[in-house]
Order: sequence, then C-alpha cells, then structure tokens
Amino acid sequence: MASTRKRTTPWIVATAAIGLTLVGSQSAAGSSSAAEPPSTPVPVSTPDGQLASYVVNAKTVNPGQVRKVEKAVEAAGGVVVQSWPQIGVVVAHSKNGDFRTEVVTKAKGAVASAGPTRTAEVLEGTPEGVQAPWGPGKGQMKRAPRAADPVEGPTVPATGTPEQLESQQWDMRNIGVPEAHKTTTGSSKVTVGVLDSGIDPDHPDLASQIDVAQSVNCTAGGRPDTSATGWAPTTSDHGTHVAGTIGAARNGVGIVGVAPGVKMASVKVVSDDGYIYPEYAICGFMWAGEKGMEVTNNSYYVDPFEFWCGDQPEQAPALEAVRRAVKWSQDEGTVHVAAAGNSSYDLSNKTTNTSSPNDGTTVNRTINSSCKDIPAELDDVLTVSSIDQAGKLSSFSNRGLGSIDVAAPGSRILSTVVTNNGWGLKSGTSMASPHVAGVVALMRSAHPELNASQVVERIRAQATDTPCSTTAAGAPCVGDASENSYYGQGVVDAAAAVR
Repeated sequence: MASTRKRTTPWIVATAAIGLTLVGSQSAAGSSSAAEPPSTPVPVSTPDGQLASYVVNAKTVNPGQVRKVEKAVEAAGGVVVQSWPQIGVVVAHSKNGDFRTEVVTKAKGAVASAGPTRTAEVLEGTPEGVQAPWGPGKGQMKRAPRAADPVEGPTVPATGTPEQLESQQWDMRNIGVPEAHKTTTGSSKVTVGVLDSGIDPDHPDLASQIDVAQSVNCTAGGRPDTSATGWAPTTSDHGTHVAGTIGAARNGVGIVGVAPGVKMASVKVVSDDGYIYPEYAICGFMWAGEKGMEVTNNSYYVDPFEFWCGDQPEQAPALEAVRRAVKWSQDEGTVHVAAAGNSSYDLSNKTTNTSSPNDGTTVNRTINSSCKDIPAELDDVLTVSSIDQAGKLSSFSNRGLGSIDVAAPGSRILSTVVTNNGWGLKSGTSMASPHVAGVVALMRSAHPELNASQVVERIRAQATDTPCSTTAAGAPCVGDASENSYYGQGVVDAAAAVR
C-alpha cells in the first residue's frame, strides 16, 4: 500500500505567497477544505495592563525585515523577549491590549502574522536583559488537567535488585534492541535533545549520559537560559523517565536505554506549572538545530491548544512560528520524533475537541483538518503511536491513517524516575516516542552518512509491518499491514536500523 503520509513540501519564506495568516484575516493555506465546517473561534482577551505573550512572524526572513518587526514591537508598546532571525520569528511581551493590531500597522508590511501564545496572563514576568534580542541570551499558575497528558500509571518500585532490571524491559526485546546492541550501542558523537521537563542530573543511570554544555532551559519566556541548574527537573520526573528509555547507561545498575552510547541534552520546555507554550517549544527546536543535535524527542503537545487551528487568526500565528522552527532545525540536520497523543483520537478525522484551551476556560469546539496537534502533525516529524506488551495499540493512543509513522512500546514501561534516584513504570505515547528517538540515534551512529530526510524514510521503511487489530476501545483500524491507522508503517525495528 502506498504511503499516505504528507511529505515535506518546499518551504519558501522569502515571498508573501506562503499562506501565512495575517491578524484578522484567513489564509488559503490555513483554511479547511470546502467540505468541512470552519473551526470554532476561541477569542483571547488581552486587556490593557495584563501582560501577554505573542509571536510576531516576519513576512520575509532577512535581517532588515526582522529589525523592522523588532522596532514595530517596541513602537506598539511591547518588549522583544527573544528574536529568532533565522526563521523571522520574534517573541514579545506587552501590556497593550491592542498590541496585535498595532504591531502589524507599525511594521508597515513587514509582519506576516501576530498572535498570542497563551490565553492566560504571563505571571512569570518578562526576563531581564532582553534589549539585545539577537540570538540566545541569558508567579505561579497551575495547568488544568488535559486529556492528552501521558496516561501514566503510578510510579512504582521495580521488583528485584538493580542488576536484574533489564530482564523486565519487555519493550527493548520487542523492538530488537539487544540484537542492535551487537552492532552498536550508539556513538558519543550523537546527541539526543530531550525536549521535556528536565533530566535528573544525579541519577546513577543518567549522570554520565547528560551533555551539560548542550543543555538549556527554555521556559524563561522562550529565551535560552544556560544557567547550571536551569535545565534540571523541578516539579516533574517526566523528562527523566523519557531520558532513561533513550539512553540509560549500561553500567550494571538499573536499566539500559535504547542507545546507551549516545549523549543526551536536557532541553527544558516544560514550565514548573506544567505548560509547554509555543515560545518554549520554538526555543527548544532552534537550540537543537543551532547545536547540531542529531535527534530530538518530543513527548508533549504545545499548550494551550491540543489542536491549533490554521483557519483561526488567533491560533494560526503560533502554529506557523512553531512550524518554522521545526522546519529550520530539520534543514540543519535534526530529526524530530513526537508522541501521537493519548486522547484515543483519530487524527485523520477531526470533528470536535473539548480540552482546549487548558490554561483558561475550555471550549467545546468544532475542529477540522486545518487544526494540528503540534509538533506531532508537522511535516516529516516522526509521529509515534503506542503499543502494549501484547503488540496491540494501547487503548489511550491516538491513531490515524497518514498521521502515524510508526508504533513503539508505550504501556507499562520501566525507566528512570527522580524519586530516590530510582526506577518506575509509566504509560503513554510519551513513553513510546523515546524508543523511536533512541532508534534514530542508533541509526545516526551506525550510518553517519545519512541525512535527516534519509533517516526518516528508513525508519518508516524498516518498521515491522503490523496488520490491523482490535483494542479494548473497539476503535476501527483502517489500512493494511504495510500501513494503517494504528501502527503507521509498522513497529520500529532497532536491529534493522543499524544494519
């Protein structure tokens, strides 16, 4: 069966004809098809005096245009928090309720789109020292529960002594990791960026695996912070669990990761309150591309919308800004792997959504094909669904013909946790994605001659064909063994990746 997954098309940012959504307008590229209803608007209130965060996208990516955008931000009563001239994206804070419209007017044609990155007030404040925005520089609110959070079981102690824990890693045997390790455990020249909540720097299975020089905190308004402890976990061990699956050391202690020979960078994009706002993700993708990381793992969706709708003027600018960051870093050679999500949702047949925005009052809204779960649904991001120990699609996993690339183990995965520097079980597509990131790291170690696009195609092509099956939820499977809505092009194969 021919692949139905959308491939990357040329991304030209030097012209106005690239379908960017202007404030108050709707672009052709961001529109739903004629057969679909428009998505439900979700107005974002930004009253005078309330600090709000925005992305402002330049119409043309060149230094002169980006400078015009920066000046327009300041003229509209904003502060440039971070500027990414490589992609023509400026992150700004402002207390001016009319900032969105004024920045477009004052830029005199230099701005393609401008929109908010969240529906809530910016309570963490504006980072200091933001008046020199070119390149990396140096309040409390709890996130509401969201359906697409990792469906993780309670963290539980692993049974047996630490040296025996590898025998409990059914997931590694399932995808051929022991066989792959006969060829390579990965190269220390390969770095995996773990875009998540931070990696425990003291864990015995992880301490030797972290590239401290490449690690960064992106939650300071989307501005890179390389302070010594900024990238460490504070309120969540999610990133620590993910990291263990990717690269826990083979050292006679605990578990072993898919690629224990590679290095990992802790790229913190999850705030202490549990949010991954667009500016945080953009910072993470740009950092990975600038540092030449071979692969990133992204076990999240970008808040506050589970699906960002391209036909909505208030959502399309952030969608476009994240897309630019992903595409730029891909062009720099980084392969991005992302979790499909845990809403048991058919990504190829979008109709409604009730979980967004998760930083304010949720809306029961109509959605359509212009609405994207990002980064999972961006072009040539490797999107991963979850399977259980029986090889069936996990009941929580999202699915969709043409939306899933490959599947990997994600139910009851044993990996590293922060508590007592120990090990525990978690479930979710968040746990499936790092298996694929680890396999990509092995492939890039064994075959450094391959570019990012070739790696993506080989991961898809080498996956083990898996026919449709049923799940407890009874969700229909569409397709055949070569590609279907449950497993994409199959279960990822570590052994094939290193041959």
